[in-house]
This record gives sequence, structure tokens and C-alpha cells, in this order.
Amino acid sequence: MTGADTASLDGLSFEAALARLEKIVHQLEAGEVDLEASIGLYEQGQQLKAYCEAKLKAAQARIELIQVGPDGEPKGTRPFDAE
Repeated sequence: MTGADTASLDGLSFEAALARLEKIVHQLEAGEVDLEASIGLYEQGQQLKAYCEAKLKAAQARIELIQVGPDGEPKGTRPFDAE
């Protein structure tokens, strides 16, 4: 992907990026393109993979866990900690 292509990822939904990535994987696995095009597709795939991973990480950071008090009742929330 060129700089312009990378900019086109901005605002792209996770689902749309994943669909693009799946299409690239299919093309590469099927051997539908020549070597030079395969290299370009691979690079695009790497960028889409990184984009999808960043979207997932951002979504995970937004998840909040409900905190339960000693009486078993919800008392608030705290940020999700993946680690």
C-alpha cells in the first residue's frame, strides 16, 4: 500500500478491513497473481493486519468490568486490564 492507500485505512471499519485482508489471503493462497503482485498484496495484508490488531486493542481498552461490592451488588466499573 502506498501512503495514499494507508490513508484510506483511516475511518475504515474493522469488518471492512478484515474483509479486505481475507480477500488478499485468498488471492495469495490460490496463486491468482504473479510474484510482484503477490509481494504488493503481502505488504497490504501486513498493513491491514496491523490495522485490525490496533482496532481490536482499542476496543478492548474501552471495555469496562463491573466491580461488585462485598454485599454482591454492583458498585461501579473499572477499566478492563487485558494483562
